Amino acid sequence: MLIQSCSEDNNPQAEVALVAFWVLYLFFATMATIVHTHCPACKHNSIRKVLVAQDYTVSQEKYEVWECGQCSLRFTQAIPDATQIGKYYQSDAYVSHSDTQQGVVNKLYHFVRNITLRQKSTLVAKASGVSKGRLLDVGAGTGAFAHVMQQQQWEVTALEPDATAVHNAQKNYGLALQPLQHLFQMPAQAVDVITMWHVLEHVHDLRGYLATYKKVLQPNGTLIVAVPNYTSGDALHYQEAWAAYDVPRHLYHFSPRSMQLLMQQHGFEVVAIKPMWFDSVYVSMLSETYKTGKRNLLAALWHGMRSNLSALRNTAKCSSIIYIIKHAKA
Repeated sequence: MLIQSCSEDNNPQAEVALVAFWVLYLFFATMATIVHTHCPACKHNSIRKVLVAQDYTVSQEKYEVWECGQCSLRFTQAIPDATQIGKYYQSDAYVSHSDTQQGVVNKLYHFVRNITLRQKSTLVAKASGVSKGRLLDVGAGTGAFAHVMQQQQWEVTALEPDATAVHNAQKNYGLALQPLQHLFQMPAQAVDVITMWHVLEHVHDLRGYLATYKKVLQPNGTLIVAVPNYTSGDALHYQEAWAAYDVPRHLYHFSPRSMQLLMQQHGFEVVAIKPMWFDSVYVSMLSETYKTGKRNLLAALWHGMRSNLSALRNTAKCSSIIYIIKHAKA
């Protein structure tokens, strides 16, 4: 309509200016959104749409989730780029940054976190064979895990991009978290252990991060990665309403196979997998609300426990999986 009115008023300069504006607008709008034409992990072009998921936490927007036929990675399409994604974390409901304890689900999150923090610290020592070493925690959130490891005499470097989470880490634990850019300034073989607790699915530069981990990790070091598992029983039950799709914040959605292949591409190997038993119940509580519009606590507990029962026979079916990763043997 605006372009037509300019033409009718015989104002060619205004028309040119308006066309130039829209060209620039579309250019920058396109630059702020990432659409994958190939798998972001293995670069294969055998990709297809499998479902459409909604952002129930912040924007209520819907996003397509696609799957690679080669490595089985799923990924969110038309995602905000790294300069635009921050606003999708700005919600008190995003508990890993806000630390809110409002509501039943968030109270459960904090109760379970206190248990799993001890389990995680024990796992780090056992998986790495190091009782006190140098730890890099990427995506530290409000710093709870980093704080526990410091108390156990580990030398901890913790990275976190979100300003709210950084503030809460300082307030609650006296921790000075570093920006993510600090990772790329670290010297070679700087740490014994790298941890990513539900973080790898958020990283735009997937390949760049893994290449840097390869450099900064000691030759006998350990990379520990925890991510949701879209092949789990609760994911299969809730389908597009599965809370762990968490679009657009979750850029990637891993299966055990896709994780193994991704690590192989970057000179790592998965040496063990461990279950995260509490995740199925927590995720089912959120998913039940997304799917039905009601809390349905009993239904959520039932589906979460069913998922865990199937994972008892096969850890690769757990709602979330911890991957213990080492440098690949030459």
